[in-house]
Amino acid sequence: MERFEVRTRSRNQMVKITAQVEAAVRALGLAEGAVLVYSPHTTAGIVVQEGADPDVAHDLLARLAELVPHRHPADRHAEGNSDAHLKTALVGHAQLLPVSGGRLALGTWQQVFLAEFDGPRMRQVWVVAVTGS
Repeated sequence: MERFEVRTRSRNQMVKITAQVEAAVRALGLAEGAVLVYSPHTTAGIVVQEGADPDVAHDLLARLAELVPHRHPADRHAEGNSDAHLKTALVGHAQLLPVSGGRLALGTWQQVFLAEFDGPRMRQVWVVAVTGS
């Protein structure tokens, strides 16, 4: 398993981590198979989404904020970050990504993101090789 850290700068933020995941794939020496890209946090997830147009990440965060507003009157969690927990539950903590020829096999516009919903913070990302053997 490879691990790396990501510093987020905003409460809600999409941070491209494709390059770091690719470096982890190389460090793992995985030529064919898959990697599990995992966030060990309850208020940050892993998302595969378009990375060419930054408006996509902006729009995703904006729509999630509409669906799950910060400090909703029904929230009971004392830390005041119930929205972050729910957003992470919606986007997920992990993505299973194919590896071919020692590289992530992503679509033309796809990038891997850490989705921060309770920042700014220092986050960890774990990358685990998944092979057929």
